[in-house]
Amino acid sequence: MRCEVVVGFSQPRQVVFDYLTHPRNRPAWQSSLRTVEDVVGDGKVGSTWTDVTRVGMRARLRVIECEPPALWVEVGEWRDVTARLELQLRPLGSGTVVKAIADLDLPGPLRPAEVGLRLLAPVAIRADLRRATRRVEL
Repeated sequence: MRCEVVVGFSQPRQVVFDYLTHPRNRPAWQSSLRTVEDVVGDGKVGSTWTDVTRVGMRARLRVIECEPPALWVEVGEWRDVTARLELQLRPLGSGTVVKAIADLDLPGPLRPAEVGLRLLAPVAIRADLRRATRRVEL
């Protein structure tokens, strides 16, 4: 399953990139997270951490691509579920446009949930990025 969301930020690309890609900032803008643990690195290639969700799932994530301030890619695994998030940042005037591309690979027994996720994922990602626009302005 793939979804794409585009959100504008009023801050310059480097500021937005630095905020969105640092694992320790994630719980402040990603609504599904309670906390992050076991953080190794600052969001550059090779950085790893554990997302602890509000419902108790613990996914292990790692950064596989990082080209500041334009591109950042993470992959995450939880049991048999694999997720990939790509953030593409481009300048727009004095601000930034962020395109988030999320790919989720669900194993057979979870595949029926894909229908609902196709509807909910773009809404959730857009809301999270909009929350990040407010946080990065602080």
